[in-house]
Amino acid sequence: MPGFLRRLLPREEDFYDLFVKQAVNIQAGSSALVEMLAHYTGVPEQASSIKAIEHAGDEITHNIFTKLNQSFVTPFDREDIHELCSKLDDVLDLIDAGASRFVLYRVDSVRSGTIELAKILQDTTKEVGAAIHALNKPDHVLKHCIEINRLENESDRLCRTLIAQLFDEEKDSVQIIKWKEIFEVIETAVDKCEDVANVIETITLKNA
Repeated sequence: MPGFLRRLLPREEDFYDLFVKQAVNIQAGSSALVEMLAHYTGVPEQASSIKAIEHAGDEITHNIFTKLNQSFVTPFDREDIHELCSKLDDVLDLIDAGASRFVLYRVDSVRSGTIELAKILQDTTKEVGAAIHALNKPDHVLKHCIEINRLENESDRLCRTLIAQLFDEEKDSVQIIKWKEIFEVIETAVDKCEDVANVIETITLKNA
C-alpha cells in the first residue's frame, strides 16, 4: 500500500482496510435502496436486506473502535479515525432509515423524483468510496471531495424541488408529512457524505 499510510505505520494497515470495507458496504446499501425504489415489490424483504447491510456496517464500526482502543500508535490522529468512522456509520444509518420509512409508512407507490434523489445518494457514496481508496494517494483525494460537494448541492436542490411539488400536488396532510420526511432522510444521507469528505480532507492535509 503506497502513500502516507505506509510511510507512517505499515503495521496499522488494518485501519485502511476496514475503512475501505465500510465504504464498499455503504455503496451496497445505497445501491440496494435504488434497486428497491426501482423495483417496488417485496418491499419489506428488500428493506430487511438493507437492514442487514446496516448491521454489517455496525460490526465494521465496532471493529474499528476496538482496534483504535487497542492500538498504541495509529496511522493518523485518533480523533480523526474516530470521526471518520462515526461519519461513515451515520451515512449507513440514514440509508437504512430511508428504506425503513417505506415499510413503516406503508408506502404503496414511489413518487416521481424519489429514485433520482436516491441515485444522487448512490453516486455520492461511490465518490466516498473513491475518496477512501485515495487515502493512500493524497494527490487524488481532493477531486473526489469536490465531486461529493457538487452532488450534495444537487441533492439539496432536488430535495427542495420535490418538497415544493409535494405541497403543490398532495392534498392529504398525512402523505405530505410522510413524503417530506422520506425526502429529507435521503438528502441528509448525502449531507453526511459531505461530512465524510470534510474529515478526509482534514486527514489528508494533516498528513501531506
